[in-house]
Amino acid sequence: MTEAISYRLEPIDPAGHRCRVTMSIPDPDPTGQCVGLPAWIPGSYMIRDFARQIESIEARAWGRKIELTKLDKQTWQAAPCRGPLQIVCEIYAWDLSVRAAHLDQSHGFFNGTSVFLRAAGHEGAPCLLELAPPRGLDWKVYTSLPEADGHPRRAPRHGFGMYRAPDYDALVDHPIEMGTPQVASFEACGARHELVFTGDIPNLDLERLVSDIRKICEKQIAFFEPRTRRAPFLDSSDRYVFMTMVTGDGYGGLEHRSSTALMTSRADLPVRGRPEQTDGYRNFLGLVSHEYFHTWNVKRIKPAAFAPYDLERENHTRLLWLFEGFTSYYDDLLVLRAGLITEQDYLRTLAKTVSSVHAAPGRFKQSVAESSFDAWTRYYRQDENSPNAIVSYYTKGSLVALGLDLLLRHETGQRHGLDDVMRLLWTRYGRDFYRGGARGVEEEAMPDLIREATGVDARDFLRRHAYGREDVPLAELLTQHGYALTWKASSPLPSLGVKTARQGEDLRLATVYTHGPAHRAGLSAQDLLAAIDGLRIQNGNLDKLLARYRPGDQVEIHAFRRDELRRFTLKLDAAPETECVIAAA
Repeated sequence: MTEAISYRLEPIDPAGHRCRVTMSIPDPDPTGQCVGLPAWIPGSYMIRDFARQIESIEARAWGRKIELTKLDKQTWQAAPCRGPLQIVCEIYAWDLSVRAAHLDQSHGFFNGTSVFLRAAGHEGAPCLLELAPPRGLDWKVYTSLPEADGHPRRAPRHGFGMYRAPDYDALVDHPIEMGTPQVASFEACGARHELVFTGDIPNLDLERLVSDIRKICEKQIAFFEPRTRRAPFLDSSDRYVFMTMVTGDGYGGLEHRSSTALMTSRADLPVRGRPEQTDGYRNFLGLVSHEYFHTWNVKRIKPAAFAPYDLERENHTRLLWLFEGFTSYYDDLLVLRAGLITEQDYLRTLAKTVSSVHAAPGRFKQSVAESSFDAWTRYYRQDENSPNAIVSYYTKGSLVALGLDLLLRHETGQRHGLDDVMRLLWTRYGRDFYRGGARGVEEEAMPDLIREATGVDARDFLRRHAYGREDVPLAELLTQHGYALTWKASSPLPSLGVKTARQGEDLRLATVYTHGPAHRAGLSAQDLLAAIDGLRIQNGNLDKLLARYRPGDQVEIHAFRRDELRRFTLKLDAAPETECVIAAA
């Protein structure tokens, strides 16, 4: 039997945001054991270089220090020695996000990819993790990582002590929250779910959150497993944990095999005694639905490029439009099916997505397949020109899913749709992924899978809209199902063809859209607007100034580029019809 790799995580200096992680390798490589920290975290497709936060690292064996040689930005090699080899490192944890580690006197949050070294050649070995409490703080632990049953120091539920993972991939796929959060739990289809909210949240309506999120979970479990109603995460844990960090303006999520890490704004959460449903709360329910859907789609139904992950470098795939775009399509749709929003709410949200995709000229320069492949260097590294140059595999990917669903339903007389495709993907690739049947979706597999699930040949649709750069013909497809899609101008004012951002009391050009008035006049992103026809432009007054002009009028714009004042002559356009409206016909 393979001996376990042991880890110990201790928050040694919460005020200084430092933790100590000790790793013990019982049978190190006799030629010199290599260890390293991942360069990225699955679900966030960008090289993060987590090893840069390691402040100190040393190795010991049999009471003596072992020389460590750094081989590259994230890998070290120990001199040959007999085991057990112990590696001790101190890590700075001050990244308030869903993708790294964050520690202070109020809580600790740890993604395994930020704190647990990988022992090269031992990735398949079982792992034991001891979580040690911080001194002087009465904290509890929340994680989907299973407790180490049978171990003499087995952690109690929500307690410090020993936990167990079957291998390194599992170890780093169960994030850990420790502190004194607000907590609630419920069962959905017989499986335990925990809601964990960290942060100051007066009068949080946990009862409403339990009721609403349970409905989402039950709807999704029944969607993929209509017969058994079996939750997918039971292959890895006896519980699913929603870990939510609540701040003044946060938003985001990152999926894991039996949990998710979320960030949300305090204002988006429900308040006891206030039954109204705000836009912010609808957005939060959509986020919950999105990340929970990932428990199936991308955590178990994976592209072949992710089976297994290579955490040292980019893992390229052209299929993120399937894994993120289709998930983005189903997130709000399943909130609707769960009865938590109205059809009018859903159509309004859908129209916003259509509007955002059509507002960006980059959709004509990049397909969602190309966007998927370039996620590492373009989507996750956006700049002021990105709206002109790239397309989102999330948002346009969701429109590809919508269009495909409408096409399949129309072609089969409502007998089949995208639901059938997702269930086939689940039974073929996902259900047994962590039960010895790990295989990923091949890059060219989707046309044949769609035909198998529905009988429809969708190759031309995918060629044009997923692998090509054509807009999805949503107006035509929606008409076939009794809905009308129309366009209107988002503003009655003439347009500069820009997106602006505040900079103190001034207004900065965040994006200058290709071929728009500002582009034609020579203005550039990052220019600071100073005046229009001699009248000062300040944050908040641009619309009032533009209200005195009509499309076709010529104006003189003064703007600062760096510290140089420049003058531009600009001909105003009519506001483009970029606001989508979808309604029952």
